[in-house]
Amino acid sequence: MVSCSWEPIGKVLITMNVIWRNSVSCLRIKKVPHRYQSGNHPMVPLGSRILTDPAKVFEHNMWDHMQWSEEEEAAAGKKVEENSAVRVLLEEQVKYENEASKYWNTFYKIHKNKFFKDRNWLLREFPEIIPVDQKTEQKLQELSWDHAKTSAADGFSRRHCPTMPEENNHKKSCGSSGSHSKVGSHFSNLESKENRKGPLKTELFPGSNATFRILEVGCGAGNSVFPILNTLQNVPESFLYCCDFASRAVELVKLHSSYRAAQCYAFVHDVCDEGLPYPFPDGILDVILLVFVLSSIHPDRMQGVVNRLSNLLKPGGVLLFRDYGRYDKTQLRFKRGHCLSENFYVRGDGTRVYFFTKGEVHNMFCKAGLDEKQNLVDRRLQVNRKKQVKMHRVWVQGKFQKPLHLIQKTSKLGFSLLFQG
Repeated sequence: MVSCSWEPIGKVLITMNVIWRNSVSCLRIKKVPHRYQSGNHPMVPLGSRILTDPAKVFEHNMWDHMQWSEEEEAAAGKKVEENSAVRVLLEEQVKYENEASKYWNTFYKIHKNKFFKDRNWLLREFPEIIPVDQKTEQKLQELSWDHAKTSAADGFSRRHCPTMPEENNHKKSCGSSGSHSKVGSHFSNLESKENRKGPLKTELFPGSNATFRILEVGCGAGNSVFPILNTLQNVPESFLYCCDFASRAVELVKLHSSYRAAQCYAFVHDVCDEGLPYPFPDGILDVILLVFVLSSIHPDRMQGVVNRLSNLLKPGGVLLFRDYGRYDKTQLRFKRGHCLSENFYVRGDGTRVYFFTKGEVHNMFCKAGLDEKQNLVDRRLQVNRKKQVKMHRVWVQGKFQKPLHLIQKTSKLGFSLLFQG
């Protein structure tokens, strides 16, 4: 009888199991990219009500895909030049920055959840919020350890993801009959010891048992949270995180009758504080929702925020963005003395807003290592039929995906370990 040390074999098995444990999640990612192939032509192109007869402009409240004339563009630029000619004093700007959370807390104390309407349009523009069909999930979960091992040469280079919490159903499928069950049994003990050492340690956290995770940054009073929760109520393996740096807003979310702690975790968080930890590990999110939030942050801090959020996504995960665009009617309406810096303003209540261009959005997210899947300017004409007033709305909408090649790079490292020694 030949004796051998289990230590090197154990390390290899641990590597293989970590890769396999996350193959279900990563294989799901392979199904995702077709949902992002919207480019400049989304399947539902930001509405379909087109104004073809100017005489009928007041028949509806909103018209989609409005094209600006050169004269309109020039007039908007002139208004911005005029309202930004006088800047807010530097000491006042410092106050607005340091006391930003106070102004938003006051906002929610006054308006509660009555100011913004629920964003029921989210799923139409961002179908990525919904997990892939459950039949696909079930098939993926039926993958066996035997399948993962025999397809190493083909699969390891494509499937490896950062360490994810181990699900009960994954544990059950790790071992098969015969000799594999013995290996799996010994591996369980080795992994338990390895976890105690720290490198592959998986701790419990809110949503640790979920297989599909979403984070909404700047959730406010929950105008996105509850439409999403309503959609996910029949998808128990999904989990929604939502945060805001206004404690009053988070309190409103938790007090809402539709808030379900079993599927949602609301917490106070300042995304500008790069050293402040999130209540979950990096690299586990499938979707991040960043809707009308980044515009409220000082331009000098935006890139740091996007970089940090990028780290939270798993390879293949997507960040969904929508915010104010350059020359939106709200920018044109500002009076002199409200401009903080170029295209950055302070409202009368002390809250701030920035107006983006498509190019700025592209540069910011690509610098964070994300691939652009959609980036477009949404121009609409909003109409007040009673007052016979026309107002141009401009928003920027984008979808940015964490590259899948990060899986491949890590997988090749794990695959090479199998043949060392």
